[in-house]
Amino acid sequence: MEFIMFPLIFVGLIVLLSSFFTVKQQTVVVVERFGKFLSLRNSGLHLKIPVVDRIAGRVNLRIQQLDVIIETKTKDNVFVKMKVSVQFKVLQEKAYEAFYKLEYPHDQITSYVFDVVRAEVPKLKLDDVFERKDDIAVAVKRELNEAMTTYGYDIINTLITDIDPDIQVKNAMNRINAADREKTAAEYEAEAGRIRIVAKAKAEAESKRLQGQGIADQRREIARGLVESVDVLNKVGINSQEASALIVVTQHYDTLQAIGADANSNLILLPNSPQAGSDMLNNMVASFSASNQVGEMMKKGNIKKGAKKHQKDEFGTEEESEEV
Repeated sequence: MEFIMFPLIFVGLIVLLSSFFTVKQQTVVVVERFGKFLSLRNSGLHLKIPVVDRIAGRVNLRIQQLDVIIETKTKDNVFVKMKVSVQFKVLQEKAYEAFYKLEYPHDQITSYVFDVVRAEVPKLKLDDVFERKDDIAVAVKRELNEAMTTYGYDIINTLITDIDPDIQVKNAMNRINAADREKTAAEYEAEAGRIRIVAKAKAEAESKRLQGQGIADQRREIARGLVESVDVLNKVGINSQEASALIVVTQHYDTLQAIGADANSNLILLPNSPQAGSDMLNNMVASFSASNQVGEMMKKGNIKKGAKKHQKDEFGTEEESEEV
């Protein structure tokens, strides 16, 4: 009897222990009795009848993610591969529908994603696909929510995580982008060149203005010095014509001296003969004398013309007085 009791007790302990089971957090256990749904058990320690009741399955209530890769065509006939990430979870109050109504929920979600993406992307050009990927994600989420809520699934979010066109299309887009950037760089370089040219022109204009002002000041000072020199020479009995000629000759010899002092100078001043100074002085004195005579004759002619005009005016006035 003892040999029989020990196995029975051992079997009884195993059966008793198998009657207890635990459920993890964010998990729901489906219990069936003779193949028929009995209850849903939440997290904690639970008891079931051995042999009669069994755990049919466990439903995960945590947020899950399904990545779907789709190849489709855009409006401008470019084939692209898109990666759509769907984040979803099972509603706790609809764990029964999620467990019994769908055998392969991932396949069902994938089918809906394919259907929506292949309906939306062909309406857009490739550039618009990149710009409006959020609109595509919203459309996928809306379609999935309408379809999957019935089966106890809640779509948390959908994300377009990757858009991968054909390699040749990507190379063409890169070349277009590079050309556009080179065009922009050329425009900026041209603008910079224009600014440099304008600034250089302004600087040259300012330099010439200052240079002209300096030359004018220099000539003004030279003229003032000449006037002072003529005054000094007049005081010692040299008239203005002789003084001016003497100053010019002096400047002529000063220029010759300055040219001779520079060993690298290529300038030749003509005339440069020994008698050039004397000839220049005589010529200048003669020209000044002739100009003075012409000036005096013009003054006398103007005086005579003024006198005749004055006589005519007086005579005309007398005739008008007689007529009156």
